[in-house]
Amino acid sequence: MKATQRNFAQVAAGAARNARIFFFCGTDEAGVHAAAARVIAMLDDPGEKVEIEGGDLKRDPVRLADETRSTSLFGDRRHIVVRANGEEALEALKILTSGAPEEIAQGWPVLVAASGATDKSRSAKLLEKRDDALVAMFYPPDLASVTGEVRRLADAAGLRMGAELAQRIAASVGLDTRMAASEITKLALYLDADAQAPRTVTAQDLGDIAAETEDDGMMPLVDAVLSGDSGSVPDELQRFHQLGMNPVGTVLAMERRVAQLAQMASRMNGRGDVASFVKAEIDARRVFFRDRDALIRQLQCWRGARLARLGEKLIELHRALLADSQAAPLLFAAGCAEIARAAKPRR
Repeated sequence: MKATQRNFAQVAAGAARNARIFFFCGTDEAGVHAAAARVIAMLDDPGEKVEIEGGDLKRDPVRLADETRSTSLFGDRRHIVVRANGEEALEALKILTSGAPEEIAQGWPVLVAASGATDKSRSAKLLEKRDDALVAMFYPPDLASVTGEVRRLADAAGLRMGAELAQRIAASVGLDTRMAASEITKLALYLDADAQAPRTVTAQDLGDIAAETEDDGMMPLVDAVLSGDSGSVPDELQRFHQLGMNPVGTVLAMERRVAQLAQMASRMNGRGDVASFVKAEIDARRVFFRDRDALIRQLQCWRGARLARLGEKLIELHRALLADSQAAPLLFAAGCAEIARAAKPRR
């Protein structure tokens, strides 16, 4: 079976009942992990979570099949979560799927979250035509889709929330659905809400608990780098390290912004008045009003071939960070400085 973020919500429940192998891939890492968590929540009895790193499976591919047949100390049920990069789980999946269908059906569910893989990867092709497997591909989301997901999460948590507040949450977390889920959880705890005792969320409630990413999140650094604000980048990098934020997650946020810029640039269709265009996008609720100034600066910096090269540069930086975690802080800082210099208007 195959799915994308467009139809995942419709197929997830059936897949949770019938499939035993799940392969989540795509450039939206937050969407990949949110989908895995959603399937786990739908399993009849997920039991104990067994986590395996993709690098470990690459070194010992037989381990995955062994784990699906293993039992815990107390004989409890299990589900297996693999966090892989690219094709790290390919050989392990080949061994697992070479077993008899009844053995796979009796084994524990396997959920692979594969950063850097796509539905065209060999792992995905191995699984997509199997009745006992689901391959789900997730692209970077837009504001409208994340707003819809925020409202779905709120409904499930017993929170009555209007579209405006849901959009505010979606924008404040940089379209990261994992961070949005965390905000919904905090709101539900703050208001003592659940499905049996729903509560209405107000702007004041959100202001009391919301993640203030304008002050302590990744977006100030993202905007400084992509806007060519070289003077602010060193201070933002220092704050970034003080808060212990994740370089890979921040590069993903930059990739999502570049995807957003590409969509906006295609809609501009050669129009020169960027400010008027961005205002129209805000009025159409395609972008959040607080992003207005940053989007204007970035659309002025990045267009056409330059924007395409920026996307390629971020993919290269993403891969470099994943390949060398020890050098990641230095690689990240150097990459940010290089992009900021390239974005800075030439005099």
